Amino acid sequence: GCSDSDKKQGQARRAVPVAVAKAETGSVPVSIQAVGNVEAFQSVAIRTQVGGMITEQRVRDGQEVAAGDVLFVLDQRSFQSALKEAQGKLERDQAQLKKAEDDLTRYTGLKQKDVVSQQQFDQAQTDAKSLRGSIKLSEAQIEQARLQMEYSVIRAPIPGRVGSVLVNVGNVIKANDDRNLLVINQVQPIYVSFSVPEQYLAAITSRLGGQPLEVLAYVGGDSGDPEKGELAAVDNSVDRATGTIRLKGLFRNANKRLWPGLFARVTLNLANRENVLTVPSTAVQQGLQGSFVYVVGDKNVAEFRLVETGGAVGDRFVVTKGLEPGETVVVDGHVRLAPGVPVEAKPAPAGIPAKSAPAGGQAKPGQEGAS
Repeated sequence: GCSDSDKKQGQARRAVPVAVAKAETGSVPVSIQAVGNVEAFQSVAIRTQVGGMITEQRVRDGQEVAAGDVLFVLDQRSFQSALKEAQGKLERDQAQLKKAEDDLTRYTGLKQKDVVSQQQFDQAQTDAKSLRGSIKLSEAQIEQARLQMEYSVIRAPIPGRVGSVLVNVGNVIKANDDRNLLVINQVQPIYVSFSVPEQYLAAITSRLGGQPLEVLAYVGGDSGDPEKGELAAVDNSVDRATGTIRLKGLFRNANKRLWPGLFARVTLNLANRENVLTVPSTAVQQGLQGSFVYVVGDKNVAEFRLVETGGAVGDRFVVTKGLEPGETVVVDGHVRLAPGVPVEAKPAPAGIPAKSAPAGGQAKPGQEGAS
């Protein structure tokens, strides 16, 4: 009987191996999570302003273009003919005006000598004035013909990426055709549009005059570093149906991870709270009495401690009550623990989060930001 009792006491005294980390203070963001859509910074549907047959196509599907790049060239022969015709009319009118002005000068001298009648003099004035008007009309026709020539070369109005080319070489298109030739989307920079509950509007607008508010975007299954941008626009009205306000974040999109049409998980960081106590999320356990942690003191004994948390920030929990900065908490090995059990404490391995949230850190999407 005594030997069995000794074994039980030995097992009770045997230290349970656990991984531990410190409860630390740091800076955590006050943030809002939402789901948004990626939108092009600018989007232009290319259409024609003049009619004709497409003779050149200098762009292909998915091509990157710069503002001013030639996309299509239309048959220019009719425009060239119209330009030459207008130039010919101008030269004719200029020659006729020269003769009319010479006649008017001569008639003016003869009129003073009463050699010509008033009617002949008035006719000379009218002819000269009419030809001056004809010259202005010819100059306008030349300008119009040159403009038509310019319109026959279709250029990219913005930089961006071309979608599908919808009309190819050999097709005849009419002026102001309702068909799109292609669509260009500018993706650098790029917008992410998202909505937040109206109760956050006052907090957002109160910070608009200061430093730009940081917006983080996670796309698809990407769990790496988010794209970082800033709040660019706040809608001018609240959606009555949903009680939300529409916002837009602007991103440089240097690596082109954001693409128009994608869904994105968005975090809007409003501010940072200083000196907030946090512990690794694996330290906080749930029991019948609520959230609790095991604290390891100087005697390496597990102490059961109820705590109150204030939300998750990344891979850590904010602790608002029940812990002091610098206390050691168990982050792995809870299964064999009970209050008063001796432990063999080891620092948390690399797989267990043990670092406090850095200043300016972000709340991971899908989790409630600290508030």
